[in-house]
Amino acid sequence: MNKFRLVLVFTFLVALSACGSSGGASGDGEVTELRYQGSVGAVTPPELAEDLGYLGKVKLKWVGNTISGPQDIQSAATGQTDFGGAFNGAVIKLVAAKAPIKAVISYYGSDKDAYNGYYVLDGSPIKTARDLIGKKIAVNTLGAHHEAVIKEYLKRAGLTKEEIKQVELVVTPPVNTEQALRQKQIDVGTLGGILRDKALERGGIHPLFTDYELLGAFNAGTYVLRDDFIAKNPATTRTFVTGVAKAIEWSKTHPRDEVVARFKSIIAKRKRSEDATAIGYWKSYGVSAKGGLIGDKDFQTWIDWLQREGELQPGQVKLSDLYTNSFNSYANGSAQ
Repeated sequence: MNKFRLVLVFTFLVALSACGSSGGASGDGEVTELRYQGSVGAVTPPELAEDLGYLGKVKLKWVGNTISGPQDIQSAATGQTDFGGAFNGAVIKLVAAKAPIKAVISYYGSDKDAYNGYYVLDGSPIKTARDLIGKKIAVNTLGAHHEAVIKEYLKRAGLTKEEIKQVELVVTPPVNTEQALRQKQIDVGTLGGILRDKALERGGIHPLFTDYELLGAFNAGTYVLRDDFIAKNPATTRTFVTGVAKAIEWSKTHPRDEVVARFKSIIAKRKRSEDATAIGYWKSYGVSAKGGLIGDKDFQTWIDWLQREGELQPGQVKLSDLYTNSFNSYANGSAQ
């Protein structure tokens, strides 16, 4: 049993002993209050869904913030929260470690408006993937979206496994990445959203590549629920998943100014002492599939990557182990 699995099992047992069931139950015994982690200065699709009234009697209970997808879904797996979201490669690794979770809806991705770029200083000698050998790239966390995209970029450029190992990934808080790049503490900085746009406004940097250029539009991350939660709360699960799906579609079909104004209103109402400046730069959740429906390709790309990395054995996980669209009303066209 590897170290990751040992840590997961221990954490899972501790959490089960420390945490009771979710608060709030309906007359039929199903949970109606879902605990979750948010993101500072941002509005997640579930938060938007609740504000739009798409969750009905289901309410959200914020328990804190996170900047790490792997941490967020581990919290869901261990019962500290009821749902969590992460890059699909991280979901695969957690399922491979026997975590009892299932992905139920895509909630972020990359498109022409929402993407992550890998930036260098103007005048940098780094022009190609091969120039990254021996260099440092800042990422928000290891084993997630940014690492997977970088290694896919290096592989497609023809670098060998040994050469790829010589590219150093440095965990750096996203808010510090631009400064670290400009001070030459790193050679490449991973930037997305407002941090990317504000850095570009200041000038002096340019992208070596972007995940959108590399992979096209793709759904990158999913929300997961525990298997036991789904089994005990099928109606709540359907309300949550379809409500989030409707919120994603609302964000696509309404003018950007209206969406941003709604986000600012939500941030103001929740009173978490946040700066709402960043939300003004929002452009898209990046979810290309209708209603956040999950497709095989959303996971198969990263299964292949993990197998190449030696972190996953062929056949260790099946697509049916990873996700379901059965609670998303967009799967059968019944969403309104």
